[in-house]
Amino acid sequence: METCIIKSPLGFTKIIGDIDGVNSVTILNSEEKITDIIPVELEDCVIQLNEYFDGSRKQFDLKINPQGTDFQKKVWNELLTIPYGKTTSYLELSKQLGDVKAIRAVANANGKNPLWIIIPCHRVIGSDGSLTGYAGGLHRKKWLLEHESPFKQQSLF
Repeated sequence: METCIIKSPLGFTKIIGDIDGVNSVTILNSEEKITDIIPVELEDCVIQLNEYFDGSRKQFDLKINPQGTDFQKKVWNELLTIPYGKTTSYLELSKQLGDVKAIRAVANANGKNPLWIIIPCHRVIGSDGSLTGYAGGLHRKKWLLEHESPFKQQSLF
């Protein structure tokens, strides 16, 4: 497994992966030493994250390999269908997965997403339109949704 640390507008970001794909992209809550030489297996991920942050990328095209249960992977695959600049609710996500009663399990799987931004869990909000839990912190979720908003002069939340 290869690892690198990059600086993003939301803080230090740790990327882990190998030839089978990117396993994890997480935001860190502390300062870390930025990786001087990016491992070749992670170069595309670093490039695409930087493009996302500079506004030139709206969709990722990476080989990913998140580790989780079959149910979690099913939820994460559904998250990949949420378009850039759009949101859905946990309830809608549960309906799309075929079980409205699974809303808590869906929310739990969403919170365990190991591929921050690439699998866009930040695009899931409360049924009432409110910001709800986000492993990276609600301030980061707000930033990401505003970054993706076509209406840059307004604040969504």
